[in-house]
Amino acid sequence: MDYFLMFIGAVFVNNIVLAQYLGQCPYLGCSKEKSVSIGMGSAVCFVAVLATAITWVVQKKLLDPYDLGYLQTIVFILVIAALVQFVEMFLKKMIPPLYKSLGIFLPLITTNCCVLGLAILVQREEYGLGVAVYYSFAASMGFMLALILMAGIRERFALCRVPRGLQGTSLGLIMAGLMSLSFMAFKGMI
Repeated sequence: MDYFLMFIGAVFVNNIVLAQYLGQCPYLGCSKEKSVSIGMGSAVCFVAVLATAITWVVQKKLLDPYDLGYLQTIVFILVIAALVQFVEMFLKKMIPPLYKSLGIFLPLITTNCCVLGLAILVQREEYGLGVAVYYSFAASMGFMLALILMAGIRERFALCRVPRGLQGTSLGLIMAGLMSLSFMAFKGMI
């Protein structure tokens, strides 16, 4: 499989947020400022790549050989939760301003369906370890792209006069829908 096409497909054509509709909570909650979006996207990227690598090994070496496939979701959530705790401790110690700006959304990476979805998706597609890690990196870059684009749009709307009924979440949902429609234009690429 061509890695360039896989990257383009994961970022634009099958964007984890805008085409597969996973990870909507941090997408709408952390997309008010570009700096917070970049931090959240980086944290999700780090957790997604490590979680995919670890869960791939757990699936192939523990769950499949012992016919424990029914425990996949529980085991994957435990792995992701441990990784998120590691990221949270690191950010709290090394980058306190980013830790404070992410707030409640940092622990929510544990339940971010984007990370869990990627871990399960690479198992369903039966990718090898290298391809699985590469795909999760590309998909998390698509997640970060969607966050940054939404943050840019929201920052622009902060400078404009917006009718009171459309301010806040309602305008965010409208913009998310329009962005999703615009990313559908990439469907014919691959």
